[in-house]
Amino acid sequence: MQREQAIIIGSGPAGLTAALYTARANLNPLVFAGDLLGGQISLTSEVENYPGFPEGLTGPELVELMRQQAERFGARIEYDMVAEVDFTRERPFYLKTANGVEYEADAVIVTVGATPRKLQVPGEDELVGRGVSYCGTCDGFFFREKEIVVVGGGDSALEEGIFLTKFANKVTVIHRRDELRAGSTLQQRAFGNKKIDFIWDTVVQSIEGNGSVQNVRLHNRKTGEDSVFQTDGVFIFIGHDPNNWLFEGQLKLDDAGYLITDSHMMTSIPGVFAAGEIQDKIYRQIATSVGQGCAAAMSCERWLAEHEA
Repeated sequence: MQREQAIIIGSGPAGLTAALYTARANLNPLVFAGDLLGGQISLTSEVENYPGFPEGLTGPELVELMRQQAERFGARIEYDMVAEVDFTRERPFYLKTANGVEYEADAVIVTVGATPRKLQVPGEDELVGRGVSYCGTCDGFFFREKEIVVVGGGDSALEEGIFLTKFANKVTVIHRRDELRAGSTLQQRAFGNKKIDFIWDTVVQSIEGNGSVQNVRLHNRKTGEDSVFQTDGVFIFIGHDPNNWLFEGQLKLDDAGYLITDSHMMTSIPGVFAAGEIQDKIYRQIATSVGQGCAAAMSCERWLAEHEA
């Protein structure tokens, strides 16, 4: 069984930043990249809101730069998934990969992220990055003077919908019920925004387009009527699911299933830290995940120094 000082589970912005900082602290970290190096940003066609790149770059380009920087200082990346952990035992912690390789770790940083919920309709997966998006802050800029739809009725849907009016000529919110779930203040702001319209009691049945989104097919749940609605983009905000299945019953989760961390990014188990969207249900930005990954790595290094094995 291989013994490591620090293992990082996940390879998104938080994970690769944690890898960089733990490597520079001479912890020789081992990163398990999972099935998608870079996480969600690997699927992002353009990144224009990350500081230091005024001309923007693609998600895969940013991931590659982060990987190179982390590896330059000694981080090691394994393209395998962690399938089993045991944080209940005394240190070292136990981990087992999908390929059956077993490890022990003096400290662990969890950066496995969260997954946006999908509509699970035809055309959705095929048109991701071509008009289908799960992040208004990330992609709104590309829809200047366009007409778009927002799917959802909660706080995130209205917050992002209001934000998108800064770019789009028209934002149509499609909600499956006849009233919103968002807070009253957000509702007032949305109803008072001349750029926002609403389609009630309606679900999206499919997303269509030839190379990019052109329309959505809708079904009214009350009248049974089907219709086609033309649009340049579909922004889906029906919730996120934290990728927590590996840690249920071992680390404390909040009511929404996100890992609970303290001000030092430590979870309920000393020596196990978390960063990025697995513990952040508010911001969900590359920049914030990077900051959280940095904080988790620095806390991990200090904690290990205080608890030398």
